[in-house]
Amino acid sequence: MKQNIRWGAGLLVAGFAFSAFCGTLVESIARAAAPGTVVINEVAWAGSADSSTDEWMELYNNSAQAVDLAGWHIDSAHSGASWKILSGSVAAGGYFLIERHEAAVSNVTADAIISISLVNTGDGLRLYDSTGWLIDTVNGAAGAWYAGSASTHASMERIDPAVSADVASNWASSSGGTGATSSGGSALMATPGARNSQAAGGGGAGMGGGSSQQTQQIVNATVEFSPSNSTLQAGDVLTITAKVADVQNFFAYGFDVSYDPAVLKFKSSSEKTFLSEGGAVVTSFQASLQNGAEGQLVVADARTVQPKTMVSGSGDLFEMQFDVLSAVDTTVQAGAGSFLASDSGDLAVRFSPAELSGTIAAVPQVANLSAGLGSRRYSIALAWDAVAGADAYRVYRKDAHGQAQKIGETAQTNFTDADGVVHGGYIIPGVNYVYEVTAVRGGVESTPMEIVGRDDRGLKGDNNRSDRVDGRDLENLAAHFALTDADAGFDPLADTTYDGRIDGSDLIDLGANFARTYQA
Repeated sequence: MKQNIRWGAGLLVAGFAFSAFCGTLVESIARAAAPGTVVINEVAWAGSADSSTDEWMELYNNSAQAVDLAGWHIDSAHSGASWKILSGSVAAGGYFLIERHEAAVSNVTADAIISISLVNTGDGLRLYDSTGWLIDTVNGAAGAWYAGSASTHASMERIDPAVSADVASNWASSSGGTGATSSGGSALMATPGARNSQAAGGGGAGMGGGSSQQTQQIVNATVEFSPSNSTLQAGDVLTITAKVADVQNFFAYGFDVSYDPAVLKFKSSSEKTFLSEGGAVVTSFQASLQNGAEGQLVVADARTVQPKTMVSGSGDLFEMQFDVLSAVDTTVQAGAGSFLASDSGDLAVRFSPAELSGTIAAVPQVANLSAGLGSRRYSIALAWDAVAGADAYRVYRKDAHGQAQKIGETAQTNFTDADGVVHGGYIIPGVNYVYEVTAVRGGVESTPMEIVGRDDRGLKGDNNRSDRVDGRDLENLAAHFALTDADAGFDPLADTTYDGRIDGSDLIDLGANFARTYQA
C-alpha cells in the first residue's frame, strides 16, 4: 500500500541549519550546494491517462553524498509559483519523487506531496537550494516542453543527469518500463524513482534506483577547482587552481567562473603550465571580469601556433586569487558555458567546484513579535524589535497547506499583510493566519519567530467585499465550486475556511451569514 506523505506544521528553517559548538554563539553553516549537484531528472507535466492532475517530478543526486533538501524550492516561470520542499533528503546517486497528490504515482511512495501545477503548453522550472542558490534550470525560456507527450502522457526524461546545462538535446520522451501506475491503475510511460528509460548508455533499472544506479555516461576528463584553503577567514587571500586530469587531444579552453561577490573579491588570474607544456608551446591566455563586475570571471586559453598541436594528460590550467571578504560557506564553480576543446570540437569533461566553508555567529531571532489590525480593513500589521546588525527581515505566511510562503522582505521592523502582497493578502475575516519573521545578516537567516494574526472586520461569505452576504456571493462561490488553489481561476476570497478548496464548508459559512450586512 502506498504510504501517505503529508507536510508537517513545524517551523520553517529557511537558508542554513545551525549547530552549537562549545557553548559559544559561533555556529557552522550548512554548505550551499553547487549547481548540478541535484538536478530535475524527470517531469510528468501531462499527468496520466487517468487524470491530468497526476503530475509529478523527480530529482536526482549526482553527488557522492546525501543532500538535505529542506528549504529547497522549485519556481515556475509561467505562473510565478514557488513550490517549497519542507523536509527530506536525497541519497547519493538517488532519486527524490515529488507528487501533486498521493495517488499521482499509485505504487511508488512519494518523498514529498506538493501542490505543483504544470502547464501543458510549456513552463520553465528553476531549482534553488535553501540558501537561494540556483542549482538547476529546465526549459528556462518557458517555451514548449523539450519532450513528453500530452497524448500518450509520456514523461520528459533527462538523458544524462551529469549534464547540468539547460539544453533541449539532453531530454527525451520516456518509453516507460518500470511498472509504475497512475491514480486509476493505468501503466505510466515514465520511470518514477528509477533510472530513466532514455538514460545515456541505454537500458533501464528496476524501481528503487538509489546508489546502485549504473554510470550513465563515460567521461574520463575532469577539471577540479582546487582551493589553497577550504576554510575561509576574512582578510585572507584565497588561491584556486583549475586542475585538469586524463584529458586527450587538448587544444583550448574557456571558463565562466561564478562566485559570490559578497564573500570573495577577485584579485588576479594567471596561466599555469599544462597547456603550454611549461612554455614550450605558444599560448594566448585571457582573464577578465564580465563587464568589469564582480561575480563572474571569464577565462580562456588556446595554443596559437602553426601547425596546430595538442596535449594529453593531467596538469594545472590556471589559477585565480581572491580576497576573502566574509567567512561564510560558499562555492566557486564553472558555469554552463565552460568547455575544453580539441582542434575539432568540444571534449567530454566533468567540472568539480571548489566548496569552501566558514563560520559566523548565529543571527538572533526577532523579539517581541506582534500581530494587530492594519490601518485599513482586511489587513494585518506585524511589528517586532530590531535585531542588532540585521540587514533585513523576511516575512512568511503559512498557506492553506501549512507551507510557509515568503510574502515580503524589509529593512523596517514592521510589515502589513494586505491585498497586493505576493503570496499574501486576501484576508478573510475571522481566519487565523500564521506568520513567521526572520532576521537576515550577511545573507544568513535566523530561525523564525511565529505568531498568529487575524482581522474580524468584515463578514465570512462576503467574497466580493460588498459588506453584504447576498446572491452575488453565492453566484461567485458556485462559479468556483470544487476548485483548489492549484487550479487556474481559484478565488481565495471564496475559500472562507482557508483549506485550499472551495466546497461545502465555504457554502456553510456563506449560509450562516446570508443577508447580513457589516457595519463598522
